[in-house]
Amino acid sequence: MEKVRVRYAPSPTGHLHIGGARTALFNYLFAKHHNGDFVFRIEDTDIERNIEGGEASQLENLEWLGIIPDESPVNPNPKYAPYRQMERLDIYKERTQWLLDHGYAYKCFCTPEELEAEHELQTAAGLAPKYNRKCCDLTPEEVASKEAAGMPYTIRVKVPDNEVYEFEDMIRGHVSFESKDIGDWVLVKANGIPTYNYAVVIDDHSMDITHVFRGEEHLSNTPKQLMIYKMFGWDAPIFGHMTLIVNENRKKLSKRDETIMQFVSQYKEEGYLPDAMFNFMALLGWSPEGEQEIFTHDELIKVFDEHRLSKSPSMFDKSKLIWVNNRYIKERPLEEIVKLCKPFLAEKYDLSNKSDEWITNLIAVYHDQLSYGKEICDLVDLFFEDELHLDEEAVEFMKDETIPNTLKVFKEKLEELTEFTKDNIQACIKATQKEAKAKGKMLYMPIRIATTGIMHGPDLASSIMLIGKETAIERLSKY
Repeated sequence: MEKVRVRYAPSPTGHLHIGGARTALFNYLFAKHHNGDFVFRIEDTDIERNIEGGEASQLENLEWLGIIPDESPVNPNPKYAPYRQMERLDIYKERTQWLLDHGYAYKCFCTPEELEAEHELQTAAGLAPKYNRKCCDLTPEEVASKEAAGMPYTIRVKVPDNEVYEFEDMIRGHVSFESKDIGDWVLVKANGIPTYNYAVVIDDHSMDITHVFRGEEHLSNTPKQLMIYKMFGWDAPIFGHMTLIVNENRKKLSKRDETIMQFVSQYKEEGYLPDAMFNFMALLGWSPEGEQEIFTHDELIKVFDEHRLSKSPSMFDKSKLIWVNNRYIKERPLEEIVKLCKPFLAEKYDLSNKSDEWITNLIAVYHDQLSYGKEICDLVDLFFEDELHLDEEAVEFMKDETIPNTLKVFKEKLEELTEFTKDNIQACIKATQKEAKAKGKMLYMPIRIATTGIMHGPDLASSIMLIGKETAIERLSKY
Protein backbone atom coordinates (compact mmCIF):
# COMPACT_ATOMS: atom_id res chain seq x y z
CA MET A 1 0.00 0.00 0.00
CA GLU A 2 1.20 3.54 -0.74
CA LYS A 3 2.17 5.65 2.24
CA VAL A 4 -0.91 6.60 4.25
CA ARG A 5 -1.56 10.32 4.37
CA VAL A 6 -4.60 11.73 6.16
CA ARG A 7 -5.67 15.24 7.07
CA TYR A 8 -7.67 17.23 9.57
CA ALA A 9 -8.79 20.49 7.96
CA PRO A 10 -10.78 22.77 10.26
CA SER A 11 -11.98 26.30 9.60
CA PRO A 12 -10.41 28.92 11.90
CA THR A 13 -13.84 29.97 13.11
CA GLY A 14 -13.63 28.99 16.76
CA HIS A 15 -12.23 26.63 19.35
CA LEU A 16 -11.63 22.91 18.89
CA HIS A 17 -15.00 21.17 19.32
CA ILE A 18 -15.33 17.62 20.66
CA GLY A 19 -16.59 16.47 17.25
CA GLY A 20 -13.63 18.01 15.45
CA ALA A 21 -11.21 16.61 18.00
CA ARG A 22 -12.60 13.10 17.46
CA THR A 23 -12.24 13.49 13.69
CA ALA A 24 -8.64 14.57 14.15
CA LEU A 25 -8.01 11.72 16.59
CA PHE A 26 -9.29 8.93 14.33
CA ASN A 27 -7.31 10.31 11.39
CA TYR A 28 -4.23 10.53 13.60
CA LEU A 29 -4.61 6.99 15.03
CA PHE A 30 -5.13 5.53 11.55
CA ALA A 31 -2.09 7.34 10.16
CA LYS A 32 0.20 6.41 13.04
CA HIS A 33 -1.04 2.78 13.07
CA HIS A 34 0.03 2.52 9.41
CA ASN A 35 3.25 4.55 9.85
CA GLY A 36 1.74 7.36 7.81
CA ASP A 37 1.48 11.15 7.97
CA PHE A 38 -1.13 13.27 9.75
CA VAL A 39 -1.60 16.62 8.02
CA PHE A 40 -3.17 19.73 9.57
CA ARG A 41 -4.64 22.04 6.94
CA ILE A 42 -6.73 25.21 7.30
CA GLU A 43 -9.93 25.82 5.32
CA ASP A 44 -10.19 29.57 5.70
CA THR A 45 -12.23 30.52 2.63
CA ASP A 46 -15.29 31.48 4.70
CA ILE A 47 -13.55 34.75 5.49
CA GLU A 48 -16.51 36.40 7.24
CA ARG A 49 -16.53 33.70 9.94
CA ASN A 50 -12.78 33.42 10.53
CA ILE A 51 -11.64 34.65 13.94
CA GLU A 52 -8.26 35.93 15.00
CA GLY A 53 -6.34 33.19 16.78
CA GLY A 54 -8.66 30.45 15.49
CA GLU A 55 -5.90 28.50 13.77
CA ALA A 56 -3.51 28.78 16.73
CA SER A 57 -6.27 27.67 19.11
CA GLN A 58 -6.98 24.56 17.03
CA LEU A 59 -3.31 23.58 16.91
CA GLU A 60 -2.69 24.32 20.58
CA ASN A 61 -5.60 22.16 21.73
CA LEU A 62 -4.71 19.30 19.37
CA GLU A 63 -1.17 19.29 20.68
CA TRP A 64 -2.44 19.41 24.29
CA LEU A 65 -4.37 16.22 23.52
CA GLY A 66 -1.25 14.59 22.10
CA ILE A 67 -2.39 14.80 18.47
CA ILE A 68 0.76 16.21 16.87
CA PRO A 69 0.58 16.98 13.12
CA ASP A 70 3.45 15.85 10.93
CA GLU A 71 2.73 18.82 8.65
CA SER A 72 0.93 22.11 9.24
CA PRO A 73 1.17 25.80 8.34
CA VAL A 74 3.77 26.16 11.10
CA ASN A 75 5.59 22.93 10.15
CA PRO A 76 5.24 22.76 6.36
CA ASN A 77 6.59 20.23 3.91
CA PRO A 78 7.71 22.37 0.92
CA LYS A 79 6.38 19.71 -1.44
CA TYR A 80 2.81 20.33 -0.27
CA ALA A 81 2.75 23.90 1.07
CA PRO A 82 0.93 26.20 1.48
CA TYR A 83 -1.53 24.72 3.98
CA ARG A 84 -4.03 27.59 4.16
CA GLN A 85 -6.64 27.71 1.37
CA MET A 86 -6.50 31.50 1.03
CA GLU A 87 -2.80 31.09 0.17
CA ARG A 88 -3.70 28.54 -2.56
CA LEU A 89 -6.03 30.70 -4.68
CA ASP A 90 -3.66 30.63 -7.69
CA ILE A 91 -3.76 26.81 -7.64
CA TYR A 92 -7.58 26.80 -7.70
CA LYS A 93 -7.68 29.47 -10.40
CA GLU A 94 -5.48 27.41 -12.72
CA ARG A 95 -7.62 24.29 -12.20
CA THR A 96 -10.84 26.24 -12.73
CA GLN A 97 -9.60 27.57 -16.07
CA TRP A 98 -8.88 23.99 -17.13
CA LEU A 99 -12.46 22.97 -16.29
CA LEU A 100 -13.85 25.96 -18.23
CA ASP A 101 -11.62 25.24 -21.23
CA HIS A 102 -12.70 21.59 -21.34
CA GLY A 103 -16.42 22.26 -20.99
CA TYR A 104 -16.80 20.88 -17.48
CA ALA A 105 -17.74 24.24 -15.97
CA TYR A 106 -19.38 27.50 -17.02
CA LYS A 107 -19.89 31.04 -15.81
CA CYS A 108 -23.27 31.78 -14.23
CA PHE A 109 -24.52 35.38 -14.20
CA CYS A 110 -27.80 34.72 -12.38
CA THR A 111 -28.38 37.14 -9.53
CA PRO A 112 -29.14 35.98 -5.97
CA GLU A 113 -32.66 37.35 -6.43
CA GLU A 114 -33.22 35.29 -9.57
CA LEU A 115 -31.92 32.16 -7.89
CA GLU A 116 -34.14 32.71 -4.85
CA ALA A 117 -37.24 33.21 -7.02
CA GLU A 118 -36.51 30.00 -8.93
CA HIS A 119 -35.93 28.19 -5.62
CA GLU A 120 -39.34 29.31 -4.35
CA LEU A 121 -41.10 28.21 -7.56
CA GLN A 122 -39.55 24.75 -7.39
CA THR A 123 -40.38 24.37 -3.71
CA ALA A 124 -44.00 25.43 -4.33
CA ALA A 125 -44.22 22.79 -7.09
CA GLY A 126 -42.97 20.12 -4.67
CA LEU A 127 -39.62 19.77 -6.43
CA ALA A 128 -36.19 19.50 -4.86
CA PRO A 129 -34.52 22.88 -5.50
CA LYS A 130 -31.92 22.64 -8.26
CA TYR A 131 -30.27 25.20 -10.54
CA ASN A 132 -32.21 25.48 -13.83
CA ARG A 133 -29.07 25.74 -16.02
CA LYS A 134 -30.13 29.09 -17.42
CA CYS A 135 -26.50 30.09 -18.04
CA CYS A 136 -25.21 26.68 -19.09
CA ASP A 137 -25.61 27.23 -22.83
CA LEU A 138 -24.59 30.88 -23.14
CA THR A 139 -22.48 31.46 -26.24
CA PRO A 140 -18.91 32.71 -25.86
CA GLU A 141 -20.11 36.03 -27.23
CA GLU A 142 -22.89 36.30 -24.63
CA VAL A 143 -20.45 35.46 -21.85
CA ALA A 144 -17.97 38.06 -23.13
CA SER A 145 -20.71 40.69 -23.37
CA LYS A 146 -21.88 40.11 -19.80
CA GLU A 147 -18.31 40.21 -18.50
CA ALA A 148 -17.63 43.41 -20.41
CA ALA A 149 -20.71 44.92 -18.76
CA GLY A 150 -19.17 44.16 -15.40
CA MET A 151 -21.80 41.61 -14.40
CA PRO A 152 -20.65 39.47 -11.44
CA TYR A 153 -20.66 35.72 -11.93
CA THR A 154 -20.07 32.44 -10.19
CA ILE A 155 -18.56 29.38 -11.84
CA ARG A 156 -20.69 26.24 -11.83
CA VAL A 157 -19.82 22.66 -12.64
CA LYS A 158 -21.78 21.07 -15.46
CA VAL A 159 -23.10 17.94 -13.74
CA PRO A 160 -22.95 14.96 -16.15
CA ASP A 161 -26.18 13.19 -17.10
CA ASN A 162 -26.86 9.61 -16.05
CA GLU A 163 -23.74 9.17 -13.93
CA VAL A 164 -23.59 7.03 -10.79
CA TYR A 165 -21.06 7.97 -8.14
CA GLU A 166 -20.31 5.02 -5.93
CA PHE A 167 -17.62 4.11 -3.44
CA GLU A 168 -16.80 1.69 -0.63
CA ASP A 169 -17.00 3.59 2.62
CA MET A 170 -14.60 2.26 5.27
CA ILE A 171 -17.42 2.40 7.83
CA ARG A 172 -20.70 2.19 5.93
CA GLY A 173 -19.80 -0.14 3.10
CA HIS A 174 -21.14 0.43 -0.42
CA VAL A 175 -22.66 3.87 -1.07
CA SER A 176 -23.95 5.28 -4.36
CA PHE A 177 -25.50 8.52 -5.63
CA GLU A 178 -27.05 9.43 -8.99
CA SER A 179 -26.09 12.60 -10.83
CA LYS A 180 -29.73 13.38 -11.68
CA ASP A 181 -30.26 14.27 -8.01
CA ILE A 182 -27.49 16.88 -8.05
CA GLY A 183 -27.91 20.32 -9.57
CA ASP A 184 -25.10 22.29 -11.20
CA TRP A 185 -23.39 23.48 -8.06
CA VAL A 186 -21.08 26.43 -7.56
CA LEU A 187 -17.33 25.81 -7.81
CA VAL A 188 -16.20 29.40 -7.39
CA LYS A 189 -18.15 32.18 -5.69
CA ALA A 190 -18.56 35.66 -7.17
CA ASN A 191 -15.68 36.91 -5.02
CA GLY A 192 -13.32 34.44 -6.71
CA ILE A 193 -13.05 32.15 -3.68
CA PRO A 194 -13.69 28.43 -4.27
CA THR A 195 -16.41 26.54 -2.41
CA TYR A 196 -15.58 23.78 0.08
CA ASN A 197 -16.47 20.83 -2.15
CA TYR A 198 -14.24 22.11 -4.92
CA ALA A 199 -11.19 23.29 -2.98
CA VAL A 200 -11.06 20.19 -0.81
CA VAL A 201 -10.62 17.94 -3.86
CA ILE A 202 -7.72 19.96 -5.23
CA ASP A 203 -6.11 20.14 -1.78
CA ASP A 204 -6.48 16.42 -1.06
CA HIS A 205 -5.14 15.45 -4.48
CA SER A 206 -2.19 17.84 -4.47
CA MET A 207 -1.25 16.79 -0.92
CA ASP A 208 -1.43 13.06 -1.78
CA ILE A 209 -4.16 12.36 0.79
CA THR A 210 -4.95 8.63 0.68
CA HIS A 211 -7.75 8.29 3.24
CA VAL A 212 -10.39 10.67 4.60
CA PHE A 213 -12.16 10.07 7.91
CA ARG A 214 -14.87 12.64 8.54
CA GLY A 215 -18.32 13.09 10.07
CA GLU A 216 -21.41 11.62 8.45
CA GLU A 217 -22.70 15.13 7.66
CA HIS A 218 -20.14 15.10 4.82
CA LEU A 219 -21.57 11.97 3.20
CA SER A 220 -23.80 14.00 0.86
CA ASN A 221 -20.76 16.03 -0.23
CA THR A 222 -18.95 12.95 -1.48
CA PRO A 223 -20.66 12.61 -4.91
CA LYS A 224 -19.84 16.24 -5.71
CA GLN A 225 -16.22 15.61 -4.84
CA LEU A 226 -16.08 12.34 -6.77
CA MET A 227 -17.44 14.25 -9.77
CA ILE A 228 -14.46 16.62 -9.67
CA TYR A 229 -11.98 13.76 -9.22
CA LYS A 230 -13.39 12.08 -12.31
CA MET A 231 -13.30 15.26 -14.40
CA PHE A 232 -9.62 15.75 -13.62
CA GLY A 233 -8.87 12.04 -14.08
CA TRP A 234 -7.59 11.70 -10.51
CA ASP A 235 -7.92 8.77 -8.13
CA ALA A 236 -10.14 9.63 -5.15
CA PRO A 237 -9.03 8.85 -1.60
CA ILE A 238 -10.75 6.15 0.42
CA PHE A 239 -13.56 7.67 2.49
CA GLY A 240 -14.89 6.77 5.93
CA HIS A 241 -17.86 8.63 7.37
CA MET A 242 -18.10 8.48 11.15
CA THR A 243 -21.42 8.46 12.94
CA LEU A 244 -22.82 11.28 15.02
CA ILE A 245 -21.90 11.96 18.62
CA VAL A 246 -25.14 12.20 20.63
CA ASN A 247 -25.92 13.35 24.16
CA GLU A 248 -27.42 11.18 26.88
CA ASN A 249 -30.90 11.82 25.41
CA ARG A 250 -29.68 10.41 22.09
CA LYS A 251 -29.91 13.85 20.47
CA LYS A 252 -27.14 15.10 18.18
CA LEU A 253 -24.49 16.96 20.14
CA SER A 254 -25.38 20.59 19.57
CA LYS A 255 -23.28 23.60 20.48
CA ARG A 256 -26.43 24.99 22.13
CA ASP A 257 -26.60 22.01 24.50
CA GLU A 258 -25.35 23.48 27.76
CA THR A 259 -25.49 20.17 29.67
CA ILE A 260 -22.19 19.11 28.08
CA MET A 261 -18.97 21.08 27.75
CA GLN A 262 -18.43 21.05 24.00
CA PHE A 263 -14.90 22.38 23.55
CA VAL A 264 -11.55 20.77 24.36
CA SER A 265 -10.30 24.00 25.94
CA GLN A 266 -13.07 23.78 28.55
CA TYR A 267 -11.82 20.39 29.74
CA LYS A 268 -8.28 21.73 29.85
CA GLU A 269 -9.49 24.67 31.96
CA GLU A 270 -11.34 22.34 34.35
CA GLY A 271 -8.24 20.27 35.01
CA TYR A 272 -8.89 17.14 32.97
CA LEU A 273 -5.79 15.22 31.89
CA PRO A 274 -4.99 15.28 28.16
CA ASP A 275 -4.17 11.57 27.89
CA ALA A 276 -7.46 10.72 29.64
CA MET A 277 -9.32 12.86 27.08
CA PHE A 278 -7.34 11.14 24.29
CA ASN A 279 -8.37 7.74 25.69
CA PHE A 280 -12.02 8.71 26.23
CA MET A 281 -12.49 10.21 22.77
CA ALA A 282 -10.99 7.14 21.12
CA LEU A 283 -13.96 5.20 22.52
CA LEU A 284 -16.50 7.61 20.94
CA GLY A 285 -17.50 5.49 17.98
CA TRP A 286 -14.70 2.93 18.10
CA SER A 287 -14.36 -0.20 20.20
CA PRO A 288 -11.25 -2.29 20.86
CA GLU A 289 -11.26 -6.07 21.00
CA GLY A 290 -11.78 -7.47 24.47
CA GLU A 291 -12.81 -5.70 27.66
CA GLN A 292 -9.90 -3.28 28.11
CA GLU A 293 -10.89 0.40 28.09
CA ILE A 294 -7.87 2.18 29.54
CA PHE A 295 -5.06 2.58 27.00
CA THR A 296 -1.92 4.64 26.75
CA HIS A 297 -1.36 6.86 23.72
CA ASP A 298 0.98 4.31 22.12
CA GLU A 299 -1.29 1.37 22.94
CA LEU A 300 -4.18 3.06 21.11
CA ILE A 301 -2.00 3.57 18.05
CA LYS A 302 -1.01 -0.09 18.14
CA VAL A 303 -4.53 -1.54 18.54
CA PHE A 304 -6.48 0.95 16.38
CA ASP A 305 -8.43 -0.87 13.68
CA GLU A 306 -10.64 1.15 11.33
CA HIS A 307 -12.85 -1.90 10.82
CA ARG A 308 -14.03 -1.54 14.43
CA LEU A 309 -15.45 1.95 13.93
CA SER A 310 -19.12 1.95 14.86
CA LYS A 311 -22.02 2.25 12.43
CA SER A 312 -24.26 3.52 15.26
CA PRO A 313 -24.26 6.95 16.93
CA SER A 314 -21.84 7.22 19.84
CA MET A 315 -23.05 8.65 23.14
CA PHE A 316 -21.01 11.27 24.96
CA ASP A 317 -21.23 9.71 28.43
CA LYS A 318 -20.12 12.30 31.00
CA SER A 319 -19.95 9.71 33.79
CA LYS A 320 -17.68 7.54 31.63
CA LEU A 321 -15.35 10.49 31.03
CA ILE A 322 -15.21 11.20 34.78
CA TRP A 323 -14.42 7.53 35.45
CA VAL A 324 -11.65 7.47 32.83
CA ASN A 325 -10.13 10.70 34.10
CA ASN A 326 -10.24 9.47 37.69
CA ARG A 327 -8.36 6.32 36.66
CA TYR A 328 -5.61 8.45 35.15
CA ILE A 329 -5.43 10.80 38.15
CA LYS A 330 -5.10 7.88 40.58
CA GLU A 331 -2.13 6.54 38.62
CA ARG A 332 -0.31 9.88 38.51
CA PRO A 333 2.40 10.71 41.08
CA LEU A 334 1.12 12.95 43.86
CA GLU A 335 3.45 15.80 42.93
CA GLU A 336 1.87 15.90 39.46
CA ILE A 337 -1.63 16.11 40.92
CA VAL A 338 -0.50 18.85 43.32
CA LYS A 339 0.73 20.82 40.32
CA LEU A 340 -2.63 20.22 38.59
CA CYS A 341 -4.80 21.24 41.57
CA LYS A 342 -2.86 24.03 43.25
CA PRO A 343 -3.83 26.78 40.75
CA PHE A 344 -7.51 26.01 41.33
CA LEU A 345 -7.07 26.18 45.10
CA ALA A 346 -5.13 29.44 44.81
CA GLU A 347 -7.93 30.96 42.75
CA LYS A 348 -10.60 30.17 45.35
CA TYR A 349 -8.75 30.28 48.68
CA ASP A 350 -6.08 32.35 50.39
CA LEU A 351 -3.06 30.06 50.56
CA SER A 352 -0.62 32.70 51.81
CA ASN A 353 -0.49 31.18 55.30
CA LYS A 354 -0.38 27.57 54.06
CA SER A 355 2.90 25.75 53.58
CA ASP A 356 3.68 23.70 50.48
CA GLU A 357 3.72 20.63 52.72
CA TRP A 358 0.22 21.40 54.01
CA ILE A 359 -1.12 21.90 50.49
CA THR A 360 0.47 18.63 49.36
CA ASN A 361 -1.05 16.79 52.33
CA LEU A 362 -4.46 18.33 51.59
CA ILE A 363 -4.45 17.20 47.96
CA ALA A 364 -3.10 13.77 48.96
CA VAL A 365 -6.25 13.17 51.02
CA TYR A 366 -8.38 13.46 47.87
CA HIS A 367 -5.92 12.06 45.32
CA ASP A 368 -7.75 8.78 44.73
CA GLN A 369 -11.25 10.24 44.50
CA LEU A 370 -10.57 13.27 42.29
CA SER A 371 -12.29 13.22 38.91
CA TYR A 372 -10.64 16.39 37.56
CA GLY A 373 -8.42 19.13 38.92
CA LYS A 374 -10.97 21.85 39.62
CA GLU A 375 -13.10 19.42 41.60
CA ILE A 376 -10.66 19.82 44.51
CA CYS A 377 -12.35 23.15 45.28
CA ASP A 378 -15.69 21.41 45.86
CA LEU A 379 -14.16 19.06 48.41
CA VAL A 380 -11.95 21.08 50.74
CA ASP A 381 -14.15 23.88 52.12
CA LEU A 382 -14.02 22.42 55.61
CA PHE A 383 -10.27 23.09 55.82
CA PHE A 384 -10.70 26.78 55.09
CA GLU A 385 -13.66 27.55 57.40
CA ASP A 386 -13.21 29.16 60.82
CA GLU A 387 -16.66 28.19 62.08
CA LEU A 388 -18.35 24.79 61.82
CA HIS A 389 -21.96 24.59 60.69
CA LEU A 390 -23.50 21.26 61.68
CA ASP A 391 -26.60 20.01 59.94
CA GLU A 392 -29.64 18.77 61.90
CA GLU A 393 -28.64 15.13 61.67
CA ALA A 394 -25.17 15.85 63.09
CA VAL A 395 -26.61 17.99 65.91
CA GLU A 396 -29.03 15.21 66.83
CA PHE A 397 -26.29 12.58 66.77
CA MET A 398 -24.06 14.59 69.12
CA LYS A 399 -26.74 14.50 71.86
CA ASP A 400 -25.74 10.96 72.83
CA GLU A 401 -24.66 10.98 76.49
CA THR A 402 -21.48 8.96 75.91
CA ILE A 403 -20.00 11.41 73.44
CA PRO A 404 -18.64 14.14 75.80
CA ASN A 405 -16.40 11.63 77.58
CA THR A 406 -15.10 10.21 74.28
CA LEU A 407 -14.22 13.68 73.03
CA LYS A 408 -12.64 14.67 76.37
CA VAL A 409 -10.36 11.63 76.28
CA PHE A 410 -9.45 12.25 72.65
CA LYS A 411 -8.67 15.93 73.33
CA GLU A 412 -6.33 14.95 76.16
CA LYS A 413 -4.54 12.50 73.90
CA LEU A 414 -4.03 15.19 71.25
CA GLU A 415 -2.72 17.66 73.83
CA GLU A 416 0.03 15.21 74.72
CA LEU A 417 1.32 15.03 71.15
CA THR A 418 4.63 16.72 70.36
CA GLU A 419 4.50 15.76 66.66
CA PHE A 420 1.09 16.32 65.06
CA THR A 421 1.30 13.65 62.34
CA LYS A 422 -1.29 11.43 60.75
CA ASP A 423 0.16 8.29 62.38
CA ASN A 424 0.29 9.89 65.83
CA ILE A 425 -3.30 11.13 65.51
CA GLN A 426 -4.41 7.66 64.46
CA ALA A 427 -2.67 6.28 67.59
CA CYS A 428 -4.65 8.79 69.68
CA ILE A 429 -7.90 7.52 68.16
CA LYS A 430 -6.89 3.94 69.04
CA ALA A 431 -5.99 4.95 72.62
CA THR A 432 -9.33 6.76 72.95
CA GLN A 433 -11.15 3.62 71.84
CA LYS A 434 -9.51 1.67 74.65
CA GLU A 435 -9.82 4.28 77.40
CA ALA A 436 -13.31 5.65 76.61
CA LYS A 437 -14.61 2.20 75.65
CA ALA A 438 -16.08 3.65 72.44
CA LYS A 439 -15.80 1.87 69.13
CA GLY A 440 -16.97 1.95 65.54
CA LYS A 441 -19.51 4.62 64.74
CA MET A 442 -19.61 5.87 68.34
CA LEU A 443 -15.87 6.49 68.22
CA TYR A 444 -15.17 7.87 64.77
CA MET A 445 -18.30 9.89 64.06
CA PRO A 446 -18.24 12.08 67.21
CA ILE A 447 -14.57 12.88 66.62
CA ARG A 448 -15.25 13.67 62.95
CA ILE A 449 -18.25 15.90 63.66
CA ALA A 450 -16.53 17.75 66.49
CA THR A 451 -13.37 18.46 64.52
CA THR A 452 -14.61 18.84 60.92
CA GLY A 453 -18.35 19.54 61.23
CA ILE A 454 -19.36 16.74 58.86
CA MET A 455 -20.59 13.18 59.45
CA HIS A 456 -18.75 11.56 56.54
CA GLY A 457 -15.55 12.54 54.83
CA PRO A 458 -11.97 11.64 53.93
CA ASP A 459 -9.47 9.85 56.18
CA LEU A 460 -10.12 11.13 59.71
CA ALA A 461 -6.54 11.27 61.00
CA SER A 462 -5.42 13.11 57.85
CA SER A 463 -8.31 15.56 58.18
CA ILE A 464 -7.43 16.39 61.81
CA MET A 465 -3.78 16.82 60.88
CA LEU A 466 -4.78 19.35 58.20
CA ILE A 467 -7.06 21.25 60.58
CA GLY A 468 -4.11 21.63 62.93
CA LYS A 469 -3.55 20.84 66.60
CA GLU A 470 -4.64 24.18 68.01
CA THR A 471 -7.90 24.35 66.03
CA ALA A 472 -8.75 20.67 66.67
CA ILE A 473 -8.30 21.07 70.44
CA GLU A 474 -10.29 24.30 70.47
CA ARG A 475 -13.20 22.61 68.67
CA LEU A 476 -13.10 19.55 70.93
CA SER A 477 -13.15 21.86 73.98
CA LYS A 478 -16.68 22.99 73.08
CA TYR A 479 -18.01 19.60 74.12
